[in-house]
Amino acid sequence: MEPASLENLSVLYHSADYIVVNKHWDIRIDSKMWYEKQTVQHQLKHHFPSLADPGTYYGFRFCHQLDFSTSGALCVALNKAAAGNAYRCFKDRLVTKAYLALLRGTVEEETMTLNLAIGKNTAEGKTHMMCIEGTEECENPKPSQTELSVLEYGKYDGEPVTKVLLQPLTGRTHQLRVHCSAVGHPIVGDYTYSLGQDNSPYRMMLHAYFLHIPLPKEPIHVTAPDPFLPHVDTKWAPERLVKTVQGALEDLLNCSKEESQPPAETPPEEMRSSAAETEEQRVQCQQWLSEWSLD
Repeated sequence: MEPASLENLSVLYHSADYIVVNKHWDIRIDSKMWYEKQTVQHQLKHHFPSLADPGTYYGFRFCHQLDFSTSGALCVALNKAAAGNAYRCFKDRLVTKAYLALLRGTVEEETMTLNLAIGKNTAEGKTHMMCIEGTEECENPKPSQTELSVLEYGKYDGEPVTKVLLQPLTGRTHQLRVHCSAVGHPIVGDYTYSLGQDNSPYRMMLHAYFLHIPLPKEPIHVTAPDPFLPHVDTKWAPERLVKTVQGALEDLLNCSKEESQPPAETPPEEMRSSAAETEEQRVQCQQWLSEWSLD
């Protein structure tokens, strides 16, 4: 992939209400630091200045988050009502996301369900990290679940690795990185969760490949091209195919609970006052829909 720049923005989907971009692996989504101009926020302002909302701090409402070092599909709402409708889908767990990753070592089980509660790491020097329940100084762990499906076995720069498809069924901070590390197969290039050891790859090998948001009037269904291919990265050498990406994705979608219909669109004002929402959900809603002030 070309280096990150204001000009280098890959748009996967664009409508009056939403933009889905293929986020670069070496760029932040947004930043409050005035000097940090290399962000998706600034890319969008550069390419679509007329779509920026001056009433918000960032100019655009990001419907979800991707880590700085994660690439792939990122959905942006272009108005408050669109953000509210996307929020409903995320809150009701109707959104389907799937990630591609290269993991260190050989993952023996071809399918795995990772049920490991995740909390904040309060240990000195690790407060920027998350941890699994049972780890010393793990604060407030919450249930977390990830489905893992092996795609290929091979080598990266001569070391054994496994290419997998990951489906997060919950949305905890750093969930995929923590779960993979916890089962002994950290993501290739994950500097943080290898405690600084895995520093030779040019990036962390985690990519948001698939995103489906079942909006009632405008369902979003996009894939961001697979970056973990030999002609893209010559250090990746596949040796044995277990399942194609498309085959694994079809299996994932067939297992999804599609009988539940997405809720009708609800004005953000009604949504925010819903008595059925938990305090955590209300905080999330306010974060997504708020109009940030400069202070």
